[in-house]
Amino acid sequence: MQLTQMSKTKTWMHARDYVMIVFGLLLYSLGLTAFLLPEKIVMGGMAGIGSLVYYASGIPVAFTVYGINILLLILAFKHVGKVFVIRTIFGTTVMSLLIGLMQPLFTAPIVEAQPFMNAIIGALLCGVGIGMVFIHNGSTGGTDIIAALVNQKKNVSIGRTMLYCDLLTISSSYLIFHSVDKIVYGLIVLVIVSNMCDMVINSSRRSVQFMIFSQKYEEIANAINTNANRGVTLLDATGWYTKQNVKILMVLARRTDSVTIFRIIKSIDPNALISQANVNGVYGNGFDQIK
Repeated sequence: MQLTQMSKTKTWMHARDYVMIVFGLLLYSLGLTAFLLPEKIVMGGMAGIGSLVYYASGIPVAFTVYGINILLLILAFKHVGKVFVIRTIFGTTVMSLLIGLMQPLFTAPIVEAQPFMNAIIGALLCGVGIGMVFIHNGSTGGTDIIAALVNQKKNVSIGRTMLYCDLLTISSSYLIFHSVDKIVYGLIVLVIVSNMCDMVINSSRRSVQFMIFSQKYEEIANAINTNANRGVTLLDATGWYTKQNVKILMVLARRTDSVTIFRIIKSIDPNALISQANVNGVYGNGFDQIK
């Protein structure tokens, strides 16, 4: 009976995740197609590259985004893993469909003669949308695939590589529009999207540290290794009140892995004592390299 209940709970969580991912992508697509594209504002990421291609050739953004993402996934399959590929294909497919359906509906900016206002509203929607995708374990691929590939070969952090890609994409809009204003708007959008995404995820840091106290530490450690693909360190400690030996699990993970780790612990031991702390930087295997 307990296994059946756990299975139902897990199925509900997965279904809820996919519903929220679709909703987040809907917000993202609305911000892009209704506010940014009509103002010819180029944002970062794969949507920005798709926008450049659209302004230069007329090819719909959805076609470019989907085509490049699939090509990158083929090239990066060995480096990013099967789970990431499946999530990214789902996210990219839904996002491309939404952008393709919504782009013809908005031929003019919703807020007339207010490019700055459109940039702000569009960035807010995109930031909230992409944040929702991340906290529900979704992925839209894009520049994080490029960053993952570069990180395998060069001593450059993933975050820095994504920033470089976004700045290059936004700056390239000058070759089409010959307008510094468009670059400034694009940079404003980049900053707002990043900050809104951080607010939705409820953390300004990229990594977190878990301290887990549970009598079922072996099961939890094995599940985190297998399902979250994160290492676990087992620490010996003594409870000062009880004067008894206890085991503590220490886990360092990306902030986007937090939801998965919490769900793993809850499914095995709902009474486990857990502390989560933000970490300013984590360096080494699986994280950033020491510069």
